Amino acid sequence: MVVKTFWQEPDRTQLETRLTAVDGDRVQVDDTIFFAFSGGQESDRGSIAARPVLLAENHGREIVYTLQSTAGLKVGDRVTMRIDGARRRRLMRLHFAAELVLELVYQSHSQVKKTGAHIAADKARIDFQWAGNIAGIFPELQARVDQIIADDRTITCDFSDRAGERRFWKIDGFAEVPCGGTHVKSTGEIGALRFKRKNPGRGLERIEIYLDD
Repeated sequence: MVVKTFWQEPDRTQLETRLTAVDGDRVQVDDTIFFAFSGGQESDRGSIAARPVLLAENHGREIVYTLQSTAGLKVGDRVTMRIDGARRRRLMRLHFAAELVLELVYQSHSQVKKTGAHIAADKARIDFQWAGNIAGIFPELQARVDQIIADDRTITCDFSDRAGERRFWKIDGFAEVPCGGTHVKSTGEIGALRFKRKNPGRGLERIEIYLDD
C-alpha cells in the first residue's frame, strides 16, 4: 500500500520514490506527496519522472497516476515526484477554511444539511439545503472565522483508525472532525477570507470562500 507522505509532510513539494506498477500510461508508487481528488479537494498538479501527471485517482487505498507517457519506465525504477507547491498551499488554506466554515454553520444551525462541497485553488464552495438567503448569517460567520484565524490555533491532524486510514483534524474549541485532506498547521496560516453567496437551485444555498490576499 502506498505511503501517503502528503499527510505527514503537507508542505513537501519533491520526493524520491519507487515505481511499484506500470500499466500502459498508468503508474503506482511506494511513497507519494501527490494528493488525488478526494472529499471535494482537487488533485495536486505536478510530475513523476519529469512526465506530467494527467490524472490522479484513488483505487481503494492505492493511488493510480496517469502520465503523459511511461516510455522507458519500469517497475522498481527510482523516480522524482514533484508537485506545484503554490497551488498545494492555496488548496490547504481553502480546504481548512471550508472545514471551519462548515463546522461553524453546523454549530449555529444544527438541522442544516450539506449537499456538496468543492475545494479548488481559486475558491472553495459548500452547498446547503437552506430556506431563504444564506448571506444573512455572513456577518456573524465572518466575525467568528476572523477571530479563530487571528487566534492562530494549532491544527492537530492524526489517525482515528490507522489501519483504515481514517483521519481527523482538531483545534481548540472543536471536537475531532473526520477528514482525509491536506491541512495547514495553524489557523493563522489561512489568512484573510471573504464570502460570496450563490443560489444554485430551489431550496439550495451556496457559500463561496475566497482567499483575500
